[in-house]
Amino acid sequence: MPLVSRPVAHRWVPPRTPLAQPGQRVGLLGGSFNPPHAGHVQISKIALARLQLDRLWWVVTPGNPLKFNGNLPSLDDRIAACRRLLATPKVAVTGFEAELGTPFTAATVDFLRRRYPAVHFVWIMGADNLATFHRWQRWHAIAASVPIAVVDRPRWRLAAMASPAARSLARSFVPERAAGRLAMRRSPAFTLLSGPLSTLSSTRLRSGRH
Repeated sequence: MPLVSRPVAHRWVPPRTPLAQPGQRVGLLGGSFNPPHAGHVQISKIALARLQLDRLWWVVTPGNPLKFNGNLPSLDDRIAACRRLLATPKVAVTGFEAELGTPFTAATVDFLRRRYPAVHFVWIMGADNLATFHRWQRWHAIAASVPIAVVDRPRWRLAAMASPAARSLARSFVPERAAGRLAMRRSPAFTLLSGPLSTLSSTRLRSGRH
């Protein structure tokens, strides 16, 4: 009787993420980090303090779906650069999105909420990202799944707050004075955090402009 080959069943191995304990407040700062710079550090310090976070994860993406990624350094190189720049036990640098097989934030948030149902996540972005948030895949689903903290950027506040996403979420706006409880709020909820403004950007650094 001839042998019949059967497909080998492969067990799905979940991506490796930093540790998170039930009840913790964890901020998620996603981006290409190409390169990471002092502005990222400043945003992180503001978010940790103002949102009263237990931990903050720098989620280094394999590539931005809205940008050209042809000259993007390897994920390992960017993760190493992030860890050299910022060494603090409250901030973890992770590239688990590459193991998810998708660069889209909606999939990232879905995965984390399933894996850590008792953790209070907050998505953190700069005001420049809020201005184009309506272009993100399933942005409504992201806003409905996790509170969002927007950190002010030079010359972006007005454009961000007048953006399609901000107008759509206007009834979910949380005053800055209440930002310390943002992680505990039901989504959608978003706030705008003020603070020292950094003119640094990865794009300017890559072009040699500071």
